[in-house]
Amino acid sequence: MSHSHLPKDFLWGFATASYQIEGAPHKDGRADSIWDTFCRIPGKIAGGESGERACDSYHRTAEDIALLKQYRAQVYRFSLSWSRIIPLGGRNDPVNEKGLQHYVKFVDDLLAAGIQPMVTLFHWDLPDALDKRYGGFLNKDEFVKDYENYARVCFEAFGSKVKFWITFNEPWCSSILGYSTGLFAPGRTSDRSKSAVGDSSTEPWIAGHSILIAHGAAVKAYRDDFKAKDGGQIGITLNGDWTEPWDPNDPADREACERKLEFAISWFGDAIYLGKYPDSMRKQLGDRLPTFTAEEIALVQGSNDFYGMNHYCANYIKHKDGEADINDFSGHIQALYHNKAGEVIGPETQSFWLHPNPLGFRKLMKWLSDRYGGPTFYVTESGTSLKGENDLPLEELLDDEFRCEYFRGYIGAMADAHTIDGVDVRGYTAWSLMDNFEWAEGYETRFGVTYVDYDGDQKRYPKKSAMEIGAIFDKYIEKE
Repeated sequence: MSHSHLPKDFLWGFATASYQIEGAPHKDGRADSIWDTFCRIPGKIAGGESGERACDSYHRTAEDIALLKQYRAQVYRFSLSWSRIIPLGGRNDPVNEKGLQHYVKFVDDLLAAGIQPMVTLFHWDLPDALDKRYGGFLNKDEFVKDYENYARVCFEAFGSKVKFWITFNEPWCSSILGYSTGLFAPGRTSDRSKSAVGDSSTEPWIAGHSILIAHGAAVKAYRDDFKAKDGGQIGITLNGDWTEPWDPNDPADREACERKLEFAISWFGDAIYLGKYPDSMRKQLGDRLPTFTAEEIALVQGSNDFYGMNHYCANYIKHKDGEADINDFSGHIQALYHNKAGEVIGPETQSFWLHPNPLGFRKLMKWLSDRYGGPTFYVTESGTSLKGENDLPLEELLDDEFRCEYFRGYIGAMADAHTIDGVDVRGYTAWSLMDNFEWAEGYETRFGVTYVDYDGDQKRYPKKSAMEIGAIFDKYIEKE
């Protein structure tokens, strides 16, 4: 049997997000995002931390590019801070040239170093002014207009320098964690012990719908006015974990697995590729799930040049009996780490939700490819934390063999998906270039291939995995 491989023009590199690495939240005219204000609420972030310092990447772009070169990265996926570019966010608000030119120079510097920029327009950090002005995602008409304007400002500024655009990162997280559980900014939820405002039964579905329409509007703007002259591609990045039945002999558990995938991924994927929401969601949510107008379907369906895929792990899924709770967002299922036979889905990590399972990655790529007619995939995030990593002495921490093994398994599974299952995958950006602000988990959880000394001088130290990723790709990418 021939060795699994990846195409010779395959692009690989690393990924980050603006609020997680930049710091300098009020430098050069940047205004607050919803994450800046959320982090100030006591009890929301582990250790009472925020992205105030993060990795100080705003001042260290040259260092970060030097790391990318050292690691042989071909592509760097990073996000723009909307409130750095348009501090108040709106279509009638002024553009902050200092903030915009910071990113223009960064893209120029990446290209000079031989690294392709992959730009995410929105990685969860909505300008706080828009949340206060009209409720952000909860006001579809206003949000879509403001987001399209922001996207156009960016398309205009970067032109043909950027060949890969991502409209939104993980809209599931923005919608569910921001408007159902309240775990992420802006922290709205029906749980009054966590928030004085919010309705978990309706708001996440409204937010998700707004994001889809805004995505479609930005893609149309790019295709109409920029794509022909700039030659780029544009898509959205969706997250989702693989599912295995808790009891493989129970048809209800197998059905629950499909339902979980539909609530997590097809909520957005079906709209973009099939022009509708999944039947399982409509059945459970009824009229709480918004309906598309004919104009909205025309905007959203077919709006991906590629499928951006964020993937980390897998779960065992068990069905629930009876009626779904009104605030349920996962398809009336239980997600578990052990199956009926007591087998564990994967080893523990520092992240309670993350149990690696490389075969699950391959299976999910095949499932998505089959469902959506064989789109081109770019894996835009994949990686792992290590249990107790933050407590290790530096020398031990840098020898992150567990993370190396994760990447060997996952990149190998992706090569199998390409070679054996016929999945059209063209790129992979590992999460993450460096340890960073891990949202609600603060600085306790590290995902980087580079150690960052947050408490010292922000010095970067390459871990073993930093060089290992290139060595793994050398093994799989076809030679000329």
